[in-house]
Amino acid sequence: MRPAEQTAFVVESARALGFDLCGVAPADDFSELARLPEWLSRGRAGEMHYLADPRRGSPSSAMPGARNIIVCALNYNTDHPYSTEFAAQAESDRGWISRYAWGEDYHLVLGKKLDALLDKMHAQFGESFEARAYVDTGPIVERVAAKYAGLGWLGKNTCLIHEQLGSWFFVGVILTTLDLAPSLGPADSPPADLCGNCTLCLDACPTGALTEPYTMDARLCISYLTIELRGPVPEHLRKPMGRHVFGCDICQDVCPWNRRAPVSPAAEFQPRQIGSRTLVAPELEWLAGLAESDFQRIFRKGAVKRAKWQGLVRNACIALGNSVPQPGTPAQDRVAGILKRLAALPDPVVAESVQWALSRIQ
Repeated sequence: MRPAEQTAFVVESARALGFDLCGVAPADDFSELARLPEWLSRGRAGEMHYLADPRRGSPSSAMPGARNIIVCALNYNTDHPYSTEFAAQAESDRGWISRYAWGEDYHLVLGKKLDALLDKMHAQFGESFEARAYVDTGPIVERVAAKYAGLGWLGKNTCLIHEQLGSWFFVGVILTTLDLAPSLGPADSPPADLCGNCTLCLDACPTGALTEPYTMDARLCISYLTIELRGPVPEHLRKPMGRHVFGCDICQDVCPWNRRAPVSPAAEFQPRQIGSRTLVAPELEWLAGLAESDFQRIFRKGAVKRAKWQGLVRNACIALGNSVPQPGTPAQDRVAGILKRLAALPDPVVAESVQWALSRIQ
């Protein structure tokens, strides 16, 4: 088969497996990757030291002989309110978990689909090529590869945006030595940037993490603070965190391209039931009171496990401090009781957040 025919087979197979988008990019040193060293030198990656892997600057260095990157996207949007609606309407005793973490762990869901796609490719093309599949697990900057595979543009909020799907989708890649024809020909350009003059994402970010259009300081991002950061959250960022306990959707929630984003039919991304609860705006008192064994049991198949028990409880304490229950009410007594019990634990990160929260509600 010719390279173009092989690409057509890959794309058709990906769609048959349920992927919403699929394209092929060459394993080139994309211009966006040249800016990575400066971004890192400014400390904007925070504690995410894995981002300094030199292979991230050159996809071909991640696998000898790599020619192309197959990029697949899967919609995870669900028919539930956005975090901005929740903040305006929901009770102050509930927290926010990012939409992508409501269902099954996307690493597992996408990983299975990429493995199935590889099986189809080997059945069609034999074993004469090498390939490695990654879902946020390898030295590939997926959103940049997706741009050059024709799947969208990089928005001012740094997310990949597709004109029909918006930005509610996961991206997985397959790096391969297989001779494929890139989705964009020599005369084609990546999809046009349609952000225009809009700055809604920059204006809405509570912590100012979007320091300028198309640039993020991860150290200020609520997603980084609630998931990647292992120590105490800097005190000046706690109040702006509001009631976010895992991730943040604000810059996507306000994006005009997500106003008509389609809802995914995938059962895997529907909010998981945990007894009588779901992960859509869960009760902060429940999260803060979770024993470590309960955390491990409840979240072992979900993305929330990334924060670890210490991180989730730390975040819940900060959110409780921002909930500010009315003085003298049963709610204040309950929250204070939970925080005081946590203060007795031999965990300095949790204990420090507890003291901050107590100072806010008493």
